[in-house]
Amino acid sequence: MTATHPTGAHTRSARQAWAGGLTSFAGVMLSIAGLLAVFRGIMAIAHDDVFVSTPNYVFKFNLTSWGWIHLILGVIAVIVGFGLLGRATWARVSGIVIAGLVIIANFLSLPYYPLWSIVLIALSGFIIWALCVVEDDDSAVSR
Repeated sequence: MTATHPTGAHTRSARQAWAGGLTSFAGVMLSIAGLLAVFRGIMAIAHDDVFVSTPNYVFKFNLTSWGWIHLILGVIAVIVGFGLLGRATWARVSGIVIAGLVIIANFLSLPYYPLWSIVLIALSGFIIWALCVVEDDDSAVSR
């Protein structure tokens, strides 16, 4: 007599736990990145002299404009981050889009605050990775 083990159910629950953990990671990190972008935006709006001014930069904007861009992206990122923590389906795609926009904004503002921009670019890359490797519930159930 042979015993059968429900390995498919165990694998499915392990995948769901892994997916839930990655979604939570992305939600927390996106919320933190959003809060940091909000603070950076407020800092750029309130005090332009905090940032380094780079002459002859191709994508040169007024630092107050960069502040508003980071502030708006940060607020949206925090909202989407909380949506990810609530497992909202709209938040996954929105999180990837917002993290991509955060990468672009930080790349374009790289000369003004280089080290911080690089840190947020890397953090946003991890957020995109975490949101892209998670399977949908429908595709995980069919396996």
